Amino acid sequence: MLITLAYRWVPPAFPTAVSRLLFLPAVVAGLWTLREAVASVWPWGGFAWGRVALSQSDSAISDLFPWLGVSGVSFVMVFLCAVALAAIQEGWRRRGPWREPVAVPWAARAALVTAIAALMVVIPAFPVPTHGTLRVGAVQGDTKAGYFDPPARVGDNLLRQIQKTQPVYGRHVDVVVWPEGASDLDPLEDPDAAALWDEVAQRAGAPLVGGAITARTSHGVTRYYNTSMVWQPARGGETDHYDKKHPVPFGEYVPARPFFHAIVPSLIDLIQREYTPGTTDDVMDVGKAVASIAICFDIVDDQIMTDGVREGGQLVFAQTNNADFGQFTDESVQQLAIARIRARELGRSVVNISTVGTSAIVYPDGTEHDRLATYTPGVMIDDVPLATTMTPAVLGGRQIEWLVCGLGVGALVAGFTVRFGRRRKS
Repeated sequence: MLITLAYRWVPPAFPTAVSRLLFLPAVVAGLWTLREAVASVWPWGGFAWGRVALSQSDSAISDLFPWLGVSGVSFVMVFLCAVALAAIQEGWRRRGPWREPVAVPWAARAALVTAIAALMVVIPAFPVPTHGTLRVGAVQGDTKAGYFDPPARVGDNLLRQIQKTQPVYGRHVDVVVWPEGASDLDPLEDPDAAALWDEVAQRAGAPLVGGAITARTSHGVTRYYNTSMVWQPARGGETDHYDKKHPVPFGEYVPARPFFHAIVPSLIDLIQREYTPGTTDDVMDVGKAVASIAICFDIVDDQIMTDGVREGGQLVFAQTNNADFGQFTDESVQQLAIARIRARELGRSVVNISTVGTSAIVYPDGTEHDRLATYTPGVMIDDVPLATTMTPAVLGGRQIEWLVCGLGVGALVAGFTVRFGRRRKS
């Protein structure tokens, strides 16, 4: 709706060829970015999965991510499309009933579109030097970790995950990484689970970073969290943890449960626990490095991802559980594509480890250096590069998004003021 109003209000307020070909497209792109920004945070924490920039993990403009971030790349993509449309519309000006002689020649319009597209492609990747490596053993257990295909007995997921971790032993890894929900027993509450986590870390000779659902009771109220923990037996077990800050609505909790239960009770009843958003920072000392932790849906949250790097993360552990999406959707592949975009944007290696796939190790340039087949247990062992460089996208943060959104809204207000100001005068 706002874009429609921009096409009506902005041209009369700024009646020049430059405005039609460049300014109006910038306004349209700013308003588009505003829509994506709002949908990414509202309602119920937002749903940021569908931004246009997230389609560009393999495109010729992917080098723009460390410069502009996801919102910035969405802006320039829509800007280019709007300029191309404006160039076509400018040609119609000669054919319309007004037959304005000031229309820009077609060659100039084609050159303008070509120049903008070429500029987007030729901008080089931001250089991200690496400093050392962390030898990571990431384990995809192929466990039944979903609502629709639960394990036969509580504890089966943990036992299977441990069984599939055995190839890591003796490989001199610096850290073992399990996915979100790898353990269906809470080692903080269950002594047997804690003993098994101890055994894995001791046999691997390295800290274990794993996911489990944890419960904490305060003032008689029990709250559940989707938690990632660093487990080091020599230091008493859990040494640090991150509680997922962005639980998924209708996946990890149900907003307005009575209302939605009345509509689809069979689906709502699948969601037994109401997870509480975490308040901890999302970086953890894993021994020889500091890791930024992203649990599943966190990967699309700009604030969480940039905060992890700003707080000292030298690489990202993206732990996820894709079991409920089944073998017949592209969700896990899309999530890996987003992880590759984040690697470029943040200038960090990303260890994307899933219960069932798609798991991969991605270097800061966005390239995959190892990948496991989906719905197949496996282990990735790699010397993952570490980095501390801050990319312009991290330094700029949400300010880039605010800038382009402000451009769109400001121009729309100006167009409204001019249009209706003239009406009052007449």
